[in-house]
Amino acid sequence: MKKSKEELQELVNNAVAGDKKSLEELIVSVQDIVFNLSLRMLGTFADAEDATQDILLKMITHLSSFRGESAFTTWVFRIALNHLKNYQKHMFAKRPLNFTFYGEDIENGNIRDVPDLTQNVEKQILAEELKMSCTNVMLQCLDTESRCIFILGTMFHLDSHIAGELLDMTPEAYRQKLSRIRKKMADFLSAYCGEYGSGKCHCADRVNYAIQNHRIHPMQLDYMTAVEIPVQTMVDVKNAMEDIDDLSQDFSFCKAYRSTEHMKQMIQEFLDSTKFSVVKNA
Repeated sequence: MKKSKEELQELVNNAVAGDKKSLEELIVSVQDIVFNLSLRMLGTFADAEDATQDILLKMITHLSSFRGESAFTTWVFRIALNHLKNYQKHMFAKRPLNFTFYGEDIENGNIRDVPDLTQNVEKQILAEELKMSCTNVMLQCLDTESRCIFILGTMFHLDSHIAGELLDMTPEAYRQKLSRIRKKMADFLSAYCGEYGSGKCHCADRVNYAIQNHRIHPMQLDYMTAVEIPVQTMVDVKNAMEDIDDLSQDFSFCKAYRSTEHMKQMIQEFLDSTKFSVVKNA
């Protein structure tokens, strides 16, 4: 049930005072949001898990500074974005991508001579895993600011005033940049991708090539084992921050997922550890 502004502030106050149940409730209310933002910004489940844990820890240690001047989710978004924009521990920080490289790999990658590496996993399942992984990793071809803008506008459908405030730009600048970035993404998909556009690249044809290049792993299917979040849940997140602007566009690969069980376990272990008693008194 949605909480009023007063109820939420009371929950925050109780958590700051050391009430573990209140803190857990706050964490549960935002952990999926933070995880999905991290996943799109960083490109892999493992990096998203680590970053989410870092962000939630920052949230906990700064809870006493929340004054209810914005929605709680907006406040958490700002903490998360500031952390992710400077995050250098993820895989693509060391191996940055760009659209030229991605396009050349599609055009010239030798997919015909690769042996069967599926390890008896159904090829269609692996193709779907590759599709979701590829379109997510494709976001890494954008610079950090552009990635932020695209994710906030396309996945979370944030109002341009809220998104602009989070990214320290005017609503007009945000809308203009979002329009250009969406066009860049749409043009690339149209030119190269046979799943979402009219290109020649089809995931089913590239499964073994992707396994060979460590882009997917038959024994570790992150996307196919993840639990999708209902669309309405993401709409509720957006509504809690502000009404949607008029720039919505359907990029159907921008699905949202529940936080992984591994990440939830890490959070619970933290709450049960002696570290929590130190943090709650910070």
